[in-house]
Amino acid sequence: MTACARVCEGGAVNEDWEDRVAAAWAAFDAYPEERAHEFRARIDALAAELPDGDPLGLFERACAWDSTGHSDKAVPLYREALARGLGAASRYKARRAKIQLSSSLRNIGEAEQGVTLLTPELDAPGDELDDAVRACLALCLSSLGRDREGLSLVLGALAPHLPRYQRSMANYARALVEPEV
Repeated sequence: MTACARVCEGGAVNEDWEDRVAAAWAAFDAYPEERAHEFRARIDALAAELPDGDPLGLFERACAWDSTGHSDKAVPLYREALARGLGAASRYKARRAKIQLSSSLRNIGEAEQGVTLLTPELDAPGDELDDAVRACLALCLSSLGRDREGLSLVLGALAPHLPRYQRSMANYARALVEPEV
């Protein structure tokens, strides 16, 4: 049985499929805006190898719409991917979907929904996406006029990466949102 046949019959997504998705994304910059539809078609073809409604395929399609400037088309696909169990298929991709969905929601004027979606991620088990969560949440907060909260998140995310002043920046970040005593 070929790798594609296993994928198409509903088996676990295999490394070959993930490698081909990664290769498509690695070539993304080769598609100028006027050829964005070709990139989306490439991702659609990969997603079509999966069973209808597969959360991984929905996620990749959402990313393709999002990355080519169509947040409005990406939002329902991200939501469906999460609703269909993207977290069970890939915790990492589910977290990415939440970040990207929040950003897309902000882009279409629904920043409050982005805040609602991302706020629980502040307490989720940490990974390399922690700073992206904070940066996107900061943007959503800023869109809602909550700039001090957003700046606090960004400074808190930045502090550990500084060569010096980590403690000071972390304290300043907290002071932006904690009540004065």
